[in-house]
Amino acid sequence: MTTRESSAAPTLLPQRVTLEGSAVRLAPLRARHAVDLYEATHGAGREALWRYLPTEPFADQAAFDASIATKEASEDPLWFAVLDHASGGALGMLSLMRIDAPNRVIEVGGVLFGPAMQRSRASTEAQYLLARYVFETLRYRRYEWKCDNRNEPSQRAALRLGFTFEGVFRQHMIVKGENRDTAWFSMLDGEWPSRKAAFEAWLSDGNFDAQGRQRRMLFRIQQVKS
Repeated sequence: MTTRESSAAPTLLPQRVTLEGSAVRLAPLRARHAVDLYEATHGAGREALWRYLPTEPFADQAAFDASIATKEASEDPLWFAVLDHASGGALGMLSLMRIDAPNRVIEVGGVLFGPAMQRSRASTEAQYLLARYVFETLRYRRYEWKCDNRNEPSQRAALRLGFTFEGVFRQHMIVKGENRDTAWFSMLDGEWPSRKAAFEAWLSDGNFDAQGRQRRMLFRIQQVKS
């Protein structure tokens, strides 16, 4: 896609749609997902999931339910639940946020996946489904990923998924009373075809052995496809 063609594409706002994958589906976040999500993200050993998020774990289910109700009504961020195809249960959530429709720039953020999704085929597919929606349905030009510069797992995930590191914005935010330096990453519409090919090659059944272990790493496939 040329720069001129990219700039002429229509402007669309993200909608509350369902995005179907093989292992998971992304669906609009609803109050009914709160019980599963609370169970997936709260309890002993799960405090680290919240380390770089703007809130702490919630005191109880009722407080968490209220937060989910607020997210359900929000337009920006626009929230999605990640639902397991096999069980129908909610495994995590993420959002499209900082929606700049006139410039066709959008960010994925608020990613909160329970332990069952950590370093899994499901987590990669969830990110693939959202990126495909951003580039192919909404026709956005730029897809952003931002995280606390101390959050090394998030930075590794961004690179693995095909985002490009752009730099660090020093003292960009105050989060939980602390200065936050923010690492910025992006993926562009002209890069999406190669990123998509890498995602689909990695997600294919042939890339996994009988025990569900990957044969090729996504990062390596991304390097070949780029």
